[in-house]
Amino acid sequence: VQPVESGGGSVQAGGSLRLSCAASGSTYGMAWFRQAPGKEREFVAGISANGGRTYYADVVMGRFTISRDNAKRTVFLQMNSLKPEDTAVYYCAATRRIDIPLGQEAYAYWGQGTQVTVSS
Repeated sequence: VQPVESGGGSVQAGGSLRLSCAASGSTYGMAWFRQAPGKEREFVAGISANGGRTYYADVVMGRFTISRDNAKRTVFLQMNSLKPEDTAVYYCAATRRIDIPLGQEAYAYWGQGTQVTVSS
């Protein structure tokens, strides 16, 4: 499994972006993490292997939506009402666990990251 992210870019505050993550191989639980300059990597959103369960960090609840299309082996992160503090490199990660772990140590497979920049 090698996740590959796409869809990052620059947008003004209040705008929207949709990130995609293509991951070949078996179906895994997937999550998005982000890392801003000078900060630790943090959990953003996760989705179970069958898409039946999702979980969001409080700071993105109600603004971001994670979804997946298992036929296309792709996970999406729809980001609306973006804020400058959402600026970060966003990483897609995969786990064999059936729950949605919040810690990055539970995820064995990581993408290379995609930059999201939100200007005020």
